[in-house]
Amino acid sequence: MNLILNKPLAFIDLETTGINVASDRIVEISILILHPDNSKETKTMRINPTISIPEDASNIHGIYDFDVKDCPTFDKVAHDLSNFIGNSDLAGYNSNKFDIPLLAEEFIRADVDFDMKKRKFIDVQVIFHKMEQRTLSAAYKFYCEKDIENAHSAEADVTATYEVLLAQLDRYPDLKNNVDFLNDFSSHSKSVDFLGRIIYDDNGVEIINFGKHKGKPVEEVFKIEPSYYNWMMNGDFPLYTKKVITAIKLRSFGK
Repeated sequence: MNLILNKPLAFIDLETTGINVASDRIVEISILILHPDNSKETKTMRINPTISIPEDASNIHGIYDFDVKDCPTFDKVAHDLSNFIGNSDLAGYNSNKFDIPLLAEEFIRADVDFDMKKRKFIDVQVIFHKMEQRTLSAAYKFYCEKDIENAHSAEADVTATYEVLLAQLDRYPDLKNNVDFLNDFSSHSKSVDFLGRIIYDDNGVEIINFGKHKGKPVEEVFKIEPSYYNWMMNGDFPLYTKKVITAIKLRSFGK
């Protein structure tokens, strides 16, 4: 089965220094672009994260400090990666909660305006968990009846993710072969900031989804308690979350 696309779909997989979206960095990125005619392009590169790679992370993906010491830093390749992805919608495995938010952080640090608002997002892991409840290796074995060779290398994982999505579409008649449906189906909630710190309510209003103000509109909280905005901006929140709340705060000035 081929994917039915109106514009390109970019499958993305990252190997990183860790799992903290706000503070960890990319050490390898692989992008598979699927075009509407189902032709494919792949770009894979290693990145100097500018921080030491913890041993626990290296033991998983096999990339050590000496492997990336002469590789370009993300800011040196950010424009090239942005141009390669272009206006593609985005897909991956656990990508809505990790790969895409971390990639967004790297683009912000590199001062590259990589617009996330006009894209659809397909998370193959969410589809898998809703349908079968397992991991990428298990998904590949289950759907494709193959083992991933060189698992935890970005290119092997991103290729497996693409193949799993095709197999999911073949297996489940209820899954519609279009990006709009898959975007909605692979979303846990209507997140504004990827990690779900800010979400949309049923009326499309941005509300806080954590802490003492959970369930309250962001604009209302910032109006009643202005210091809460400063607390978030100075806290350990991802840069993209800070970008979202700043846009909301600036918007409120015009009302």
